[in-house]
Amino acid sequence: MDIQPLASINPGAKIGKGVKIGPFVTIDDNVEIGDGTVIDSNATIHSGARIGKNCHIHSGAVISDIPQDLKFKGEDTVAIIGDNTSIREFVTVHRGTASKGKTVIGNNCLIMAYCHVAHDCMLGNNIIMSNAAQLAGEVVVDDWAVVGGGALVHQFTHIGQHVMLQGGSRVNKDIPPFVMAGRIPLTYEGVNSVGLHRRGFSEEQINRIQNVYRTLYMSGLNTTAAVEKIIAELPASDELNAIVAFVRGSKRGVIRAGI
Repeated sequence: MDIQPLASINPGAKIGKGVKIGPFVTIDDNVEIGDGTVIDSNATIHSGARIGKNCHIHSGAVISDIPQDLKFKGEDTVAIIGDNTSIREFVTVHRGTASKGKTVIGNNCLIMAYCHVAHDCMLGNNIIMSNAAQLAGEVVVDDWAVVGGGALVHQFTHIGQHVMLQGGSRVNKDIPPFVMAGRIPLTYEGVNSVGLHRRGFSEEQINRIQNVYRTLYMSGLNTTAAVEKIIAELPASDELNAIVAFVRGSKRGVIRAGI
């Protein structure tokens, strides 16, 4: 371990092998930090933090502070950060409440400067949150989603896998998988074909996704009827199943197509 003498580390914290901790870092009791992680100067790691291996917590970041939720009564909860994740300057990640008991950021994520991840959010793997994006409580973000800078995401909303969300967006409806979303009010702007190509999706897979969304958004049907038509008329595929399951499971309703 390489720990600066000006760091303040509670003896009850569990620090892995090869961890580097800069000056003026504060680490509370009931904290676990995985092997090879780097914590830069002036970061604060509060009780309940569970940080994985080979992460990088940059200067001024605050991990696992108590939630900004008036219902929180001091319950024992955690904030979990997966392996190989980078938390940039002045990011805030709050721990969970009694609702879910944990806030989770997955593996291989990049959370850029000034982002906020509120209590009980569940973020998957390989997610990018650009500068100053803000997630309210209990937001779910699925694998490979990209949240544009300055986006404001309403509590309880769900952002699907491989979504590309425009910077500055205000999200108050669920965003189904594989799409681009933008404009004000937020609307479906097409399939995220460039991102899908980069992640190894074939032309056939992308075409299947586009066919599903043509029916969902361009058939003139309401959402329920469109989903029934998709199931009845389009060939089954993993991509179709993922979209249908997301839409059917949406509690806030999915975004609509632009005019």
